[in-house]
Amino acid sequence: MDIGFLIMMVGLLVVMYFFMIRPQKKQEKEQNAMRNNLAVGDEITTIGGIIGKIVSIKEETCVIETTHERTKIRILKTAVSRVDVKAEDA
Repeated sequence: MDIGFLIMMVGLLVVMYFFMIRPQKKQEKEQNAMRNNLAVGDEITTIGGIIGKIVSIKEETCVIETTHERTKIRILKTAVSRVDVKAEDA
């Protein structure tokens, strides 16, 4: 009885790993790769919903222009949610 329970618990942990933990790690790796490949001229959307074009990049931050009046905002790279248009595609 105890061995059957132990096997069931190990099986449950394996299933949790493949359906929950592994996809989350893969998504984190893709997000980090996207943030490391940011380039000047990319149009991005931040986690807070701000849309802008990257005008400069430093180690942990970047500066984006958000309006036609060239309003500039400095943000952390970790705040970038997605790249809407790559600089070479624009």
